[in-house]
Amino acid sequence: MSLPIAVSMGDPAGIGLEIAAKAWAGGAQPAFFVIGDASAVARAGARAGIVAPVQAIAAPSEAEAAFSEALPVLHRPLAREEIPARPDPANAQSILDSIAEGVALCRAHAAAALVTLPIAKAPLYEAGFAHPGHTEFLGVLCADAGLPKAAPLMMLAVPGLRVALASVHIPLAAAAGALTTAKLIDIARLLDAALQSDFAIASPRIAVAGLNPHAGESGAIGREELEIIAPAVAALRAHGLNASGPAPADTLFHPAARERYDAVLCMYHDQGLIPLKMLDFWGGVNITLGLPIVRTSPDHGVAYDIAGTGVARADSFLCALRTAHSLAEQRRR
Repeated sequence: MSLPIAVSMGDPAGIGLEIAAKAWAGGAQPAFFVIGDASAVARAGARAGIVAPVQAIAAPSEAEAAFSEALPVLHRPLAREEIPARPDPANAQSILDSIAEGVALCRAHAAAALVTLPIAKAPLYEAGFAHPGHTEFLGVLCADAGLPKAAPLMMLAVPGLRVALASVHIPLAAAAGALTTAKLIDIARLLDAALQSDFAIASPRIAVAGLNPHAGESGAIGREELEIIAPAVAALRAHGLNASGPAPADTLFHPAARERYDAVLCMYHDQGLIPLKMLDFWGGVNITLGLPIVRTSPDHGVAYDIAGTGVARADSFLCALRTAHSLAEQRRR
């Protein structure tokens, strides 16, 4: 019997539990279970008009047998009943505990992988959360495993495009100052290793984007390419990696260009996310590289504006489930 996938509940005031119920009702595979409040999962499905019976389970080993008849939930009660679109700091600890338990179950080989439903940072910060986001929190939870340099690393993927990010949720004005040659080398080496181990790409081709328009145009529009990025690419090639660049970002993402690489190392958040979401807005998957577990997530947020209305789409969550299963199988092999 294969191991089920653990799903952390995310913010119960958002769309996470709703899309989990919708995915189950639509016949989602592989089998998964939610770590959270069973009543909250049932309420989320009912508010959205989804027929998704819920079954509380005592252990992940019960999920596979239950999955054909009901959505399995490893029941962990909320501090306070959720209200759609109204995040409650009283439930912050439950949200974080769900993530931590998912990590622990994966590391104990009780679950094949972890898919995290979306969180909103503001109510967590109000309750004392001290990390920039999901990715960094997962790194702390796995720190005792001895993570590689640059881990945890965020990579986003849709069919035909993978992007890794040199900087994530920081102001654009700070993105250039966050770049160093050493940092880019560490990120690219982690990306190369992950493409080999998790995606079975024997000799990954990594395109490295420039930061400035026209990749700086030989220093006329910025010197980061000359002084930071190009030296990193040269060092990577000297170490045997198939890296190229820095390349102008405006020519990196058309179909012919995408045939020439397996992933792009982007210098800042929107440089990678805009083309990725233009290619497949509904199917993006967030993958965390460098962890001892497989973790994926839908590539969207809590969507408070539509929470509880039944209109949220489960596409990205379904893609995250399938990607998690695929990566876990690759690691097992």
